[in-house]
Amino acid sequence: MQQKINPFIFSVLPGIVVFILAEFVSFLNPILTGLLVGIFIGNIVKLPASIQTISQKTGNRFLEFSVLFLAFGINYSHLTKLGWESLLIIFLVVFIVLAVTFSLTKKPMNWLIGFGTAICGSSAIAALAPTLKKEKEDTGIAMAVVNLYGMLGMVILPLVLLKLELKPIHEALVIGGSLHSVGNVAGAGYMISDRVGELAVTVKLARVSLLSFGLIFFNFLTQNRKNLSWTSYFKLPWYIWGFILITVLVSFVSIPPSISEIIDISGKLFLTIALTNIGMQIRFRELIRSGREGLLFGLGIWIFQLLLISIFILFLK
Repeated sequence: MQQKINPFIFSVLPGIVVFILAEFVSFLNPILTGLLVGIFIGNIVKLPASIQTISQKTGNRFLEFSVLFLAFGINYSHLTKLGWESLLIIFLVVFIVLAVTFSLTKKPMNWLIGFGTAICGSSAIAALAPTLKKEKEDTGIAMAVVNLYGMLGMVILPLVLLKLELKPIHEALVIGGSLHSVGNVAGAGYMISDRVGELAVTVKLARVSLLSFGLIFFNFLTQNRKNLSWTSYFKLPWYIWGFILITVLVSFVSIPPSISEIIDISGKLFLTIALTNIGMQIRFRELIRSGREGLLFGLGIWIFQLLLISIFILFLK
């Protein structure tokens, strides 16, 4: 007698395996690898309807919880060390990129790419995705695009910046203000120097701290404003209110490093499981059709972001 596979266990097990493997293989990005493994499973194995349904729900729910884990890394009191000029640049770059993203396209996939580019890569996409009416493959493609350019930027930007011989804060603004994940930022920043690495991560966290405000702003842009009260723009998903409360809490309450490490690992694990399940919903045909456009848009908005940061840095000299 054949034993049935528990749909929930099937939905979480591939992501857990990918995450553990990435811990031992340093060059593997667990998020991108999880997405690719999910796409492979979804296209090679004919999944029963029960597993497909649970997989989709698991992907969405784990995305939401991953945003909560991200909040524990934000401490507003630490951001003041950057100075008001740098904080102003970060604020302006984030919201200008969001406004330009909305003005250039009306496709939810491109909105997700622009939102992830502006703020914090996969986690920002995870925060915005449930609020948009989109195709099921849009979230996965958007995350693949921002992770790809984040990895490329981690290699390219330090090589360019070392030639330019800028001040540490300027190098940190370029790296922390344009790369898409904290891992990318740390990798690129510390490749230049410990000082640049420390500042770049702080710049990155300043961007992440704007996540809830970015969602409110993007909600304002995308909503049909006819017959809507002003309070409608502040109707944020439950996990974003949780994000705000946690960031305020950790700014006043010190969390032991051992617990912070567990929270960080848990957040990455949840995001890997989420991306694996999102990958299972993507079909090769849709990936090829939409992926090309996403790559072009992602490259364009990332280059615009870099140019914008460069222009603002000129005023700091």
